[in-house]
Amino acid sequence: MQYRRFGRTDWQVSEIGYGMWGMGGWSGSDDEESMRSLQKAADLGCNFYDTAYVYGDGRSENLLGQLIKNNPDKKLYTATKIPPKNMKYPTLPEYSLEDCYPPDHIEEFLHKSLKNAGLEKFDLLQIHTWNDDWTEENGWSDMLDSLKRQNLIGACGISINRWEPWNALKAVRSGKIDSVQVIYNIFDQNPEDQLFPACEEMDVAVIARVPFDEGTLTGTITKETTFPEGDWRKGYFAPENLIPSVERADALKPLVPENSTMAEMALRFILNNKTVSTIIPGMRKIKNVEANIAASDAGKLDESLIAELKNHRWVRKPAPWSD
Repeated sequence: MQYRRFGRTDWQVSEIGYGMWGMGGWSGSDDEESMRSLQKAADLGCNFYDTAYVYGDGRSENLLGQLIKNNPDKKLYTATKIPPKNMKYPTLPEYSLEDCYPPDHIEEFLHKSLKNAGLEKFDLLQIHTWNDDWTEENGWSDMLDSLKRQNLIGACGISINRWEPWNALKAVRSGKIDSVQVIYNIFDQNPEDQLFPACEEMDVAVIARVPFDEGTLTGTITKETTFPEGDWRKGYFAPENLIPSVERADALKPLVPENSTMAEMALRFILNNKTVSTIIPGMRKIKNVEANIAASDAGKLDESLIAELKNHRWVRKPAPWSD
């Protein structure tokens, strides 16, 4: 496992972190299997774990807390997210800061998350949805600063709405946040245009989420794939998204290097960008933990392949099924 600097916090975090959404709320999640996978990741050098209150209403945070308690000899960085007060995802332009993140709500849910995890502190607390027009208001940022002073959190950040990397530039340049979490993968390359340069300028860490485009960039989803009722992916992979996603993923298959996989290629594409601090793939099974962490030691992709993959940028706009 290789490590990178996490912006101005100066933390050294694993290039491959751990996204804990799936084990909190997706169908087929098993807590015992999740704990085995989390422990395997820690044993292999993964030290950054990202969860949120809404991932199973605390279920995922509880699993993270267990992991921390089981590894007192390891420094494992913990990150969670405060849900919007109105529980609406994503944030729409008409939602006010008071609708979503009044200061007392931020404080209340941090304490709920700490209780869920059985921890005294989270290393990183993130606002789960964002509207950049909120940047100039001070209630949210003053509260985050207060929580830092109380040593309840070490750093703060925001998670950017799907396919809106431009919707955080004010926040990044304000100096009020330490990190951003954004969708970045072979298809979604738009953060490279404005967001990443702003993060470099302000020394803000970048957490790359959805590296596999919710599964299509693993090459295992087909046009016939279905998901059970209650699984978030059932709505996301509506036909108008599933079919073009699979077709675009199929077009990448001839580019996969010999003795590699599409998933490894997808991770190494992201790792080629030095602005990224860590990637947080979802990993519910040990075999996926091992494969994803191995991508860190595989090194950079050939520059000619990177150039080819750049041609597969897919500019998308939020749609009802993409919430």
